[in-house]
Amino acid sequence: MTTTASSTIAQRAVPLRQDAGVIGLVGIAHLVSHYSQLLLAPLFPFLKTEFGVGYAELGLVLTVFFMVSCAVQAFSGFVVDRLGPRPVLFGGIALLGLAALGWAASTHYWMLLACAVVAGVGNGVFHPVDYTLLNRKVSAPRLGHAYSTHGIAGSLGWALAPAMMVPLALAYSWRMALVAGALVAFAVLALLVANYGLLALPAAPAATARAHAGHAAAEGSFAFLRIPAVWMCLVFFFFYAVIISVVQTFAPQAAAQLHGVDLQLVAACVTIYMVASAAGMVLGGFLASEPARCERIVGMGMGVAAVFALALALAPVGGRAVPVLFGVMGFAAGIAGPSRDLLVKRSTPENATGRVYGVVYSGLDIGQAVAPLVFGRMMDHGQYMGVLLGLALVQGLLIASAFNVRRARRTATPLAG
Repeated sequence: MTTTASSTIAQRAVPLRQDAGVIGLVGIAHLVSHYSQLLLAPLFPFLKTEFGVGYAELGLVLTVFFMVSCAVQAFSGFVVDRLGPRPVLFGGIALLGLAALGWAASTHYWMLLACAVVAGVGNGVFHPVDYTLLNRKVSAPRLGHAYSTHGIAGSLGWALAPAMMVPLALAYSWRMALVAGALVAFAVLALLVANYGLLALPAAPAATARAHAGHAAAEGSFAFLRIPAVWMCLVFFFFYAVIISVVQTFAPQAAAQLHGVDLQLVAACVTIYMVASAAGMVLGGFLASEPARCERIVGMGMGVAAVFALALALAPVGGRAVPVLFGVMGFAAGIAGPSRDLLVKRSTPENATGRVYGVVYSGLDIGQAVAPLVFGRMMDHGQYMGVLLGLALVQGLLIASAFNVRRARRTATPLAG
């Protein structure tokens, strides 16, 4: 495998202000991506009444969103490697804003599905764009903190959506809540355009560019698919996405049914989980400074999270304690976040960053497409304890898949470069 881009950057001094600017802009863009993913789920109680559908039908809207995002994400990695991340990023955020406006104007269920396609196209660009910018522009000593900030921003986006959507829907309407969501996306797009220059990739030295061109010609654009760890990473992110989807969409409602939690506290469960997850990522950013232990950190964090998921399913928990348990579960999962990203970084050839991240992170979209179909049906059949037990099971599978990534990486034959 070739020398990583971050090691190249480490050979020259990079001002803290420059790194911080890139990390901040990429983080804000990532926040909008996650924020847009969770615009609809907190509004499911309102949408059920408005459109006369069940959780399974509303879950299908999310499935369409993430299926489209999956296809776009895998393809957009090639586009990012060819055209650069800036135009792809700007187009993605613009589509998310337009989709939110379309949801707000929907009068039929099929319109929700159509706008989910638009939103899925917009959402599919972010991971190839974000990690190309971070890996190519941020100096190596700050890369762990860059991953941490990136993950924190995503968690805050997930926390912001229910905290904003439910109060606005209760005070005005679910349509006005979605209009406000669109305005957030367009405001961030304006900020990124205003800082256009900071998102430019550094020019590769001529010798490096020639070496990469020769390597690409010899190996082909799809050579990275021969790395077993890439596929193990995709499986890992599939399980990770199922966990996130269940926590965001169904676990709070299931816990509410089991333990008697009112609507306001149900929305608070997601917000508290995501804020706590962001706090856990701060600690996780320091722990990720030693890449060799990233699998153990993932195992520790997700193991603790699985214990609290089991407690939500089986223990006699009071209604007011439920958000606290979600917070502890989120903090433990957040610790694993930066190490999660290092699993991919350590398996990525330098000249295929966008492509690898596009393929690997499509596992997120696949998981978030599949989970609503399975867990939404469980909710419709009143299997609330099963939802939380299923969450704990998938957390256990995630731990196993993390160590499979390490095993695949150790046994792989590196690509020539």
